[in-house]
This record gives sequence, C-alpha cells and structure tokens, in this order.
Amino acid sequence: MVNITLFSQIIAKLDRSKFKKLVKEKQTDKHNKGFNSWSHLISMLFCHFARSKSVRDISNGLRSATGNLNHLGIDKAPSKSSVSYQNKNRSHELFKAYYFALLESLGQYPKFKQVKNPVITLHNNIAVFKHL
Repeated sequence: MVNITLFSQIIAKLDRSKFKKLVKEKQTDKHNKGFNSWSHLISMLFCHFARSKSVRDISNGLRSATGNLNHLGIDKAPSKSSVSYQNKNRSHELFKAYYFALLESLGQYPKFKQVKNPVITLHNNIAVFKHL
C-alpha cells in the first residue's frame, strides 16, 4: 500500500515541464551539487504548508517523509546547510517567473493598478492617507 500525502498530491498538480524550461532559461541549476531548483521549490512549499519556523523544521520534516520523497520528485531530504545556502544564493527570479507561469496556465492573469494615493494601514483599524 502506498501512502501518498496531501502535500504530494498538491505537488503533483505543478507543471514540472514549465519549471524545467524556466530553470534552463534562468540557468539556476548551473553549478548545483545535488540540491537542484526543484528540491528547493519543494522545500520552500513544505516550509509554507507545514508553517515551519526554521531550516531545521524543513529538513527534519522532509526527512520524516523519506518513503514518500520520490512522489515529490526529490531523491533525499535536504540538509539544513543546503537549504540555508540556497535560500541565500539562489535567485528568486526563477520562483517568481514560475508563479506567474502557473497563474497564466490557470487562466488567472494578475491585474496591477497604479495607485495614486496609497493607503497605509496601522493596527488593522486606522488608515492614514498619504497624498503625493
């Protein structure tokens, strides 16, 4: 019996071919040594969904799911130092481009508006209008 987690089912919905295309375009795996961009994405998504507070939580959490890592598309759980190093050195542009590619594939186009008078909210109830 195979135990496929909800997290792996969410990951299965991601378009890996678009991600690989962006990796090739941005050359983010050029000098990687075992911790590629896909593993980085999985680690950061796990961090978000598990509400991890530290790289130790990410590493230990993924390590505890060792049998199911192949369903996520990674060979082994990353170490704390690998996650930390890649968070510091890998460009965020790949993940930003992938986010917008996913939005576009789902038919969701981001709408950006120019705001003339930005609103700064303080303490959830007070709004201060700043006139430019």
